[in-house]
Amino acid sequence: MASSESAALESSESSVLSVKELMKNHKITVPESYLRLDQEPPNPLNGTHVPASIPTFDLESLLSKEDKEFQLEKLHAICKEWGIFQLVNHGVSSSLLAKLKHDMLEFYELPMEEKMKYKIKPGDVEGYGAVARSDGKLDWGDRVYMITNPIQRRKSHLPELPSSLRKTLESYFLELQKFALKLLGLVMGKALNIESKEIEEIFEDGMQSVRMNYYPPCPKPEVVMGLTPHSDATAITILHQVNGVDGLEIKKDGVWIPARILPNALVVNVGDILEIMSNGVYRSVEHRATVNSVKERISIAFFVGPKFDAQVGPLTSLINPDNPPLFRRVLMEEYVKTFFSRKLNGKSHLEYMKIENAEGS
Repeated sequence: MASSESAALESSESSVLSVKELMKNHKITVPESYLRLDQEPPNPLNGTHVPASIPTFDLESLLSKEDKEFQLEKLHAICKEWGIFQLVNHGVSSSLLAKLKHDMLEFYELPMEEKMKYKIKPGDVEGYGAVARSDGKLDWGDRVYMITNPIQRRKSHLPELPSSLRKTLESYFLELQKFALKLLGLVMGKALNIESKEIEEIFEDGMQSVRMNYYPPCPKPEVVMGLTPHSDATAITILHQVNGVDGLEIKKDGVWIPARILPNALVVNVGDILEIMSNGVYRSVEHRATVNSVKERISIAFFVGPKFDAQVGPLTSLINPDNPPLFRRVLMEEYVKTFFSRKLNGKSHLEYMKIENAEGS
């Protein structure tokens, strides 16, 4: 959920023609509905704004017993200061990532009539397409968003994806699921001293979803936005830059910084739910996607959240008279509905969840 998916989600949205198809007929002029002059333009890669090297963890080392305490302290500090890091030696094979790249490219190259079999229905959020929000503006990208877990939450009206892509995604999700809960156990269990049983009760068979993103080149990339600035309404999000083209920017100390991501690394970012559950110890990272004038950018985000009947709120084991709750407590079901009904705008949904903003919200 996320946010990364959240840029495509608002209550009054409707699906529109894909950007990829649009540019077949508009190779020079950017339609007005895509102009995002309200946003800070992407930062140029010059001496003033060099790409940020996101902190890197070797997952094998992180999970090993050697030097574990030092690694956990480092992870704890990064989740507080950055809210984002990248994983190498994560266990997902390079051959599977190559197959994922091939199958996603193949999907987005399908004829429009084939892709429209998966189109977003009015009033829905799942499916294929670009999306118009209530302000009439659009992001410069096409996407496929789907809830993948729990299985009974999958949309029955959506046809199955092409066989090869479906099988590749299933293999990819299985690999991510192997270490997603382990990561949550490390971040929440060791660094925040949360019992593993409490973590399992919250996240076992929890909400998981995927957003496959396709950002075509734009003749004037400085006036559009690939994905609106936001923080993810997840516990954690795992992002893969499928074709290795950069475009992720993170907001750190009030400044947008282009992110440098290592080839085949997986980027993990703290979402709003983890900030809420840690009672503000960890900070979800505000981020956005930019585009360029030459290369298409393809990415895939995997969103991990609690189960639908779990409580989203500060963990009770962290609350005491010296550390009162900063956020309200709601069921995950309500949290999801509220998030999807609100306009995407930075960290506005997290602000809404703060106890100080409870009245009249």
